[in-house]
Amino acid sequence: MRREGVDARHKAGHDESLVEHALAKINLTLRVLGRRADGYHDIESLVVFARTGDRLTFAPGGALQLELRGPYGAATGALGDNLVLKAARALAASVQGLGLGRFVLDKRLPVAAGLGGGSADAAAALRVLARANALAHDDPRLFAAARSAGADVPVCLGARPRIMRGIGDRLAEPLALPALAAVLVNPGVAVATKDVFAGLGLSPGERRAGETATIVPTQHSGLLSFLAGHPNDLEPAAMSLAPIIADVLARLRALPDCRFSRMSGSGATCFALFDTTRAASAAARDLKHAHPDWWVEATELGEPERA
Repeated sequence: MRREGVDARHKAGHDESLVEHALAKINLTLRVLGRRADGYHDIESLVVFARTGDRLTFAPGGALQLELRGPYGAATGALGDNLVLKAARALAASVQGLGLGRFVLDKRLPVAAGLGGGSADAAAALRVLARANALAHDDPRLFAAARSAGADVPVCLGARPRIMRGIGDRLAEPLALPALAAVLVNPGVAVATKDVFAGLGLSPGERRAGETATIVPTQHSGLLSFLAGHPNDLEPAAMSLAPIIADVLARLRALPDCRFSRMSGSGATCFALFDTTRAASAAARDLKHAHPDWWVEATELGEPERA
C-alpha cells in the first residue's frame, strides 16, 4: 500500500486506525561479556516479553506526528527524541513512498525502568507501518530500521523469547519457553542505562567472559535452574546507583510463593516468578497494598499475546 492509497481513504473519512501493543521486555539473564573498542558493551541475554506494555495507535495519512498520553507520557522526554519517530523516519528513508500518519502512544510502562519501553514502542511503530504499507513482516528494511533506532529495538520487533547477543543486534532463533507467572515491580526510581554500564568500569577492548547460554531448558523447573546459574551482571552497579533495588528484591524474595526474583535489564524494575497466575496476582495485591507508591503489575512472561 503506497501513500496515495493511504491518503485517499483517510481523506474519505474512514476510520482506519491500527493498534499495536508495545510489550515490556524482560531480561531473565544479562551477562556482560566485555566492552568493544568503540565503547559499546557486548552482552548475552535471555529475553522474554510480558503480556503488559504500552499501546500505540496509528492513523494513516498525512505528515508524521506523535501524541503522548497515559500515566507516563509526560516522563518520556522531548517529543522529537522519541524512538517512535526515529524508527518511522528510518523506515521512511529506506522505503520509497512509505505512507506515514499520526501516532498516539499510550505510555503505561515506567520510563528508564529496564523494561525496554522505548525500544518496544519503536518496534510497535515499525510493525504498524508494515501493516499499513503492506510490507512483509520479514522485510529486511524493517530490521535495518530497527537497528538504526536503537540496540534493543531488533529483539522487540518480533517480541519472541530468545537469546540476544552483541549490542542486541545478534538474535538467536525464537525459543519455545513455558509461560511464567510473574510480578513486575518498579519503585519509581529512574536509572540511566549508560550510568549502570559505566559502573562496571570496563575499558574499551576489555573482555570479561565468553558466551555461555548455548542450551536453554524449555521445562519450567529446568528453566528456573538455568536462571539461577546465569545472573544479571548489571545488578550490583544498578544497586549502587539506586539502593532501593535491593529493598525491592528482598521484598519479592520474602513472598511465600516466590520461586525466583531478579532485576530486569539495567533496572530499576525487578521481577518475581511464581508457579501460578493466581499466586502472582495475590502477591501483586499484597505489594500494592504495602507499597502504594510502587508500580506493581501481575502478568505472564514468555510467548505473549497481542490481543
